[in-house]
Amino acid sequence: MKKIYLLAIPLFFAACNGNDNGSDAYGNFEAKEIIVSAEAQGKILEFKIEEGETLSKNQYVGVIDTITLSIQKEQLMAQKNAVASKLTNIRAQIAVQEEQKSTLKTEKERIENLYNENAATKQQYDDIQGKYDVLVKQIEATKTQILSVTREMQVIDKQIKLLNEQIRRAKIINPVNGTVLEKYLEENEIAVTGKALYKIARLDEIELRVYVSGAQLPNVKLGQKVSVFVDKDKETNQEYEGEVFWISEQAEFTPKIIQTKEERVNMVYAVKIRVKNDGKLKIGMPGEAKFNK
Repeated sequence: MKKIYLLAIPLFFAACNGNDNGSDAYGNFEAKEIIVSAEAQGKILEFKIEEGETLSKNQYVGVIDTITLSIQKEQLMAQKNAVASKLTNIRAQIAVQEEQKSTLKTEKERIENLYNENAATKQQYDDIQGKYDVLVKQIEATKTQILSVTREMQVIDKQIKLLNEQIRRAKIINPVNGTVLEKYLEENEIAVTGKALYKIARLDEIELRVYVSGAQLPNVKLGQKVSVFVDKDKETNQEYEGEVFWISEQAEFTPKIIQTKEERVNMVYAVKIRVKNDGKLKIGMPGEAKFNK
C-alpha cells in the first residue's frame, strides 16, 4: 500500500525526515476558536482578562457602561408608577359608583313596588329606572378604562424587560471553557455591538487535522485509536494517544501548502484526531499520526 506523506510546511518536512517513525499521515494541530463579541455599546468599565488566561464557562470577565440604560429604566419605572396611580383612582371611582348603584337599586325597587300598588306615578318609575340604567353604563365605561390602563402598563413592562436584557448583555460573560488566545480591547476603550472583544479556544483537548489517501481511507474508522507524534527535539518525538472523531465524506486536492506539484494533484481525505493536551501542544504545531490496527 503506497502511503502519501502530506507535509504541512518545509520546516515540518525537515523535522520528520530526521526522526521517521513510519507515520501514516501528517498535519497540524487546530482548536475550535470562538470570537467573543460585544453585545452592547459603550465604554468598557471593567475587562479583567489577559492572553493565556484560562476561563470557565459563564465566568464574569467585564462590563460595558450601562448608565444611559439605567436612567431610561428609572424613567420607565416612574412612568409605570404614574400609570399605576391612575389604576388605583379608577378602581376607587368604580367602588363609589357601585355603592351609588346599590343605593339607587334599593330606591328603584321601592318606587317599583309603589308603582305596582298605584302609589307612584309612571314618571317617577321611569325617572328612577333611567338613573339606574345610566349609572350601570357609567360603571361599564369606567371598567373599560382599567383595561386601557392595564395594557399601557403591559407596554411599559415590556420596555423595562427590554432594557433589563440590554443591561444584562452589557455584562461580558465568557461562553465556554478555554484559554484566551487574543484580547482586542482594553478597559476605557469603546465597545461596539458585534465588535470582537477577545478570542478563546479550548486547549485541554486539541485536534490534529491530517490527510489520508483513498488507499488509506478503508483503514481509518471513527473512534479508532491513533498514535500521535510531535517533535520533542531534533532527534526524538513525543508520543500522545489520539482518537479519530471526524472523517471527511468528500475527497479534496492535497492542500496547496504541499510543496511539489505531484503531491498537490493527489486526492485526499481530511481526518480529525482528538488529543488530550498536556499543555505542550499548540495551535498550528505540526504533528504525525500512525493509525493503530
